[in-house]
Amino acid sequence: MGDIQTTSGAKFYISDAATTAATDTLAEYEALSWIEVGLIEDLGRLGDVSTEVTGASIRDGRIRKAKGARNAGTQTVICFQDPFDAGQAKLREAQATNDNYAFKMEVPDGPADTFTNTFRYYRGLVMSEEGNYGTNDNIMRYTFNIGVNSAVTEEPAATV
Repeated sequence: MGDIQTTSGAKFYISDAATTAATDTLAEYEALSWIEVGLIEDLGRLGDVSTEVTGASIRDGRIRKAKGARNAGTQTVICFQDPFDAGQAKLREAQATNDNYAFKMEVPDGPADTFTNTFRYYRGLVMSEEGNYGTNDNIMRYTFNIGVNSAVTEEPAATV
């Protein structure tokens, strides 16, 4: 493998049932049952961003900065429309609730063929489900926005 990797071959899953706020450890995530979401075009962004907290010092007129609460953001997942895909159906079902679900991303980023892939786990709400229809020459898509409500738990690539 080269020194960079593409997202090609990544996989995305939703838990088969809603989860509780207590689901946070690798062992708890690995114990869940998962449904793969098919025909994904774009997995969007994922990761913590700290709120910028500022205050101005009168003496030197400088703004001081500190890190506030962390926010893992809203992940935008875009799929080609497939009415028979169980994962897309589960995302639509989750969007109709106020429940948190667990999510798993498998990223093919091992530095060599003798490595496993990296897995990222987190909890969140499926905040929206929007159809993207476009023009004659457009593939119909669904955009799902997932409001992430936990830290991202990572199981990094490791040797097999």
